[in-house]
Amino acid sequence: MILQSMKMAWKQLKTSKMRSFLTMLGIIIGVSSVILLVSLGKGVTEQVNSQMGDLGSNLITVMNSSTNPNDKFTYDDVMKYKNIDGVKSVSPEISGQVKATYDYKTKDLKVVGTNEQYKDARGLKLDSGRFLLPIDVEYGQKVAVIGPNVASDLFGFSNPIGEYVRIDGMPYKVVGVLEEKGNSMMGSSDDQIFIPLSAAQRMLKDTNVRTLYVETDTADDVNRVVNTLESRLSIQFDYTASDSSSGETAPYQVINQQEILSAFNTISSTLTTALGAIAGISLVVGGIGIMNIMLVSVSERTREIGIRKALGAKKRDILTQFLIESIVISVVGGLIGIAIGVSGALAFSSFAGIASGIAASTIIGAFLFSMLIGVIFGIMPANKASKLRPIDALRSE
Repeated sequence: MILQSMKMAWKQLKTSKMRSFLTMLGIIIGVSSVILLVSLGKGVTEQVNSQMGDLGSNLITVMNSSTNPNDKFTYDDVMKYKNIDGVKSVSPEISGQVKATYDYKTKDLKVVGTNEQYKDARGLKLDSGRFLLPIDVEYGQKVAVIGPNVASDLFGFSNPIGEYVRIDGMPYKVVGVLEEKGNSMMGSSDDQIFIPLSAAQRMLKDTNVRTLYVETDTADDVNRVVNTLESRLSIQFDYTASDSSSGETAPYQVINQQEILSAFNTISSTLTTALGAIAGISLVVGGIGIMNIMLVSVSERTREIGIRKALGAKKRDILTQFLIESIVISVVGGLIGIAIGVSGALAFSSFAGIASGIAASTIIGAFLFSMLIGVIFGIMPANKASKLRPIDALRSE
């Protein structure tokens, strides 16, 4: 009986192709929108988690945001934090915009002055050569490690190792080239050049360390190290609890990588759920469309219903027939919507260079919801058809 009803429903769809397509259009748009938006939301989350994961969950960023010229981080000041229990490495950073020149080729880029521990703290990898050494920082050696984009723009296909690049007119020997990393929330290292901190201080005429990266031994040490850092910083910058209660902004910031990631995941999850819910509204609209068309179909086929009842069809038979027709419409629309949504998510992820985020649970959930829409909004027309009296139905024109 059910198989026969499905065959009749499919025949009815093929009889009025355009009307059937317009009926399931709301379901198609709803399912494809849910899959596309939820997948993109998950893709962005995976991308950010991957980028943050490269840096590790045990990285702490300290920023000197004070406008007081007396509140300075010197190299000796920040390196004292290395003796905090649980700290693995300390990497100061100062930066500025410079012009790099090689063989009449010039490139505006960001120069970063740091020490030898910066590479591991920021998850950088070498393609060739070496990174900065402690002796480079100690004696202010004029050596440089360049990003892959800098290497290709200035040196083309030639090997830059051992060559000299002029940074703001001063010659620096290239000792290393980084692997390509791409863009991330923390910025891209591909277009940067790295030199010893002491050399950068002379070049930029600035001894104040504005940014500091502290790497802990394990992720479990992060909270304890953060508390110790905040305690020491409050003493160094003379910032007390009374200053905080009076609304005065702290002259420093201690940023916990774990907290950033947790906050982002919470926001991302909320937005993804909201987008999926908004897209789901179109599924409800599609369901209303199915109900309207099925009511019209009942009116058009009143005589058919009367003949079937006169030949012995029971109320549940008519109810099953029209309910299955409604479900078939929503199922076919759901399948088309899945194909469009998955294709759209894959195309966008390929274009934007992010993970697609397509999950089987999203596809199955959207499909089951579309089927449920067919059941809910098909009950009323099916019930109306099943309650028709045979004599009244046969009299209908």
